Amino acid sequence: MGELATTGQQVIIEIGGMAVEVRSESPEFLEMLERRYSGFLSPEALPGFELDVELVAPGRITREEDLSVRFEAGRWLIERGDLRAEWEPASRRGRIVQSPNPYSIDAVLRIVHSLILAQEGGLLVHAASAVRNGKAFLFAGVSGAGKTTISRLAPPDATLLTDEISYLRVDRGLVGSGLDVGRNGHGYVAYGTPFAGELAKVGENAQAPLAALYLLQKGSENTIEPVKASDAARMLLENVLFFANDSELVSLVFESACEVVRNVPVYRLTFVPDERVWELIG
Repeated sequence: MGELATTGQQVIIEIGGMAVEVRSESPEFLEMLERRYSGFLSPEALPGFELDVELVAPGRITREEDLSVRFEAGRWLIERGDLRAEWEPASRRGRIVQSPNPYSIDAVLRIVHSLILAQEGGLLVHAASAVRNGKAFLFAGVSGAGKTTISRLAPPDATLLTDEISYLRVDRGLVGSGLDVGRNGHGYVAYGTPFAGELAKVGENAQAPLAALYLLQKGSENTIEPVKASDAARMLLENVLFFANDSELVSLVFESACEVVRNVPVYRLTFVPDERVWELIG
């Protein structure tokens, strides 16, 4: 990992165990992507989907600033002020028209991954996550609840997966592994992502079984208490990233969030912003 993935006019970026082949006629743009996703390049991976990128001058895309994600004639159409994209699930191929910056393709990657995860029972979550002692922990909360703080306070033996967007996939292969995978037999794996938050630090390209979800809030002392499933599902859904206006997929995302909280312990973690809070995590 981390080596150059360009062969001709393409870069292969692997996030969440899913590789995407990005093609462009601009070597400079591909070099920029290699720097941006340096820890997530996988030149030998078999792509799960493909994206062709056409670069245009800034201001020549669309006047609509609000994000629109809709399904028409067998393909997803994604539009925002800085990009126009389409992605066809059947062929797993897509096309992006954007200005030469890494932020537009960053948004498209998140959206396409969220669409695929919705069909698989996985989620993108606005949460920090880290691995310690071979187990992954998610830290979700409203803006200002402490996701960046808990990430910054992580001990040296913890691996930061992300301080911004956590990536969860179902792994039924965990059943029988000796890990607690929940009464329904679903195990979840958390993956590192290159989507950085306030720390401006890309997560590690690592993965581990999800052991617990912590709902954060700052307080005057460090306390931890279990959260009942109904409250946990509502709070998790408030932090799920999903962009499509599609009732069927929205229903699947709702079911996935309910499955997560049924199969993974959820706690409310109130903490003082110092490193001792990590003594409660595990």
